[in-house]
Amino acid sequence: MEILSYSISLNHHTVRLRVLIFLCEVKKLNMDIASFIGIISGLSLIISAIYIGGDLYNFVNIQGLMIVFGGTIATTLITFQFRDVIAAFKAAYFVFSKEKEDPNEAVATMIKLSHISRRKGLLELSKIKTNSLFLKKACGLLADGSSEEVIRAALTTEIQSLQMRHFIVQDVFRKMGIYAPAFGMLGTLIGLVQMLSRLQEPSNIGPAMAVALLTTFYGSLLSTLFFLPIAGKLRSRTVIEIINLEIHREGAISIIKNNNPVIIYEKLSSFISSRLRKPMAKMNLKQEK
Repeated sequence: MEILSYSISLNHHTVRLRVLIFLCEVKKLNMDIASFIGIISGLSLIISAIYIGGDLYNFVNIQGLMIVFGGTIATTLITFQFRDVIAAFKAAYFVFSKEKEDPNEAVATMIKLSHISRRKGLLELSKIKTNSLFLKKACGLLADGSSEEVIRAALTTEIQSLQMRHFIVQDVFRKMGIYAPAFGMLGTLIGLVQMLSRLQEPSNIGPAMAVALLTTFYGSLLSTLFFLPIAGKLRSRTVIEIINLEIHREGAISIIKNNNPVIIYEKLSSFISSRLRKPMAKMNLKQEK
């Protein structure tokens, strides 16, 4: 009994160790742990339930997969332009990538730029090195001495254009989440027609009924575990990105008004929830040389 208890405890610790090692590897790859946990746990629970109740092979049907997956892809290509579909599948990578820039970091960046502009002048902002094309555009407009109206209009247009591009990408997966169950029902009808047309051959009723039921299962699985969650995650990422861009826009307008850094902090931190807001004293405001 003691040996059995020790063996169970050892296996439990081994599983925990492997899970921790996996999570560490995911973190090293700069990936979002929540997405991996969600997909892996969802698939694991479904597969475990199937395995406990019977044979996994009974849930594999090539015809059903062809109807659901092939039909969903075909209809999506009819609905959207080919380049939009390709862009959507490329964007799906961001579901597994790490979180975007923290809005607090965006606030700190604009405070740093305000310090530079007040000490060295607006022209110095043209020398700022950044990977953000939006921030680079904002710095360029500031360095050119553009008016508040011009800066606001240019950056607002940039934000609205990004929202439209992201909406199309999200809509691809939302539509796939609608099409997949619909093709599942279509496969069910095909299977029922095949079954009813072969009632005189009892041996063919089983395979036809399998297609009828499994296509509905495949459609629901693809929609609820993959397509709709991906669309939702992309939308949440877009919201975070829009908040960061709006912080940059309002920060640029505050700089052209020559606002005090403390005032800039108070204005920009309003975009962030009070629970997540970082005090100005705790921000890294050291300027890179």
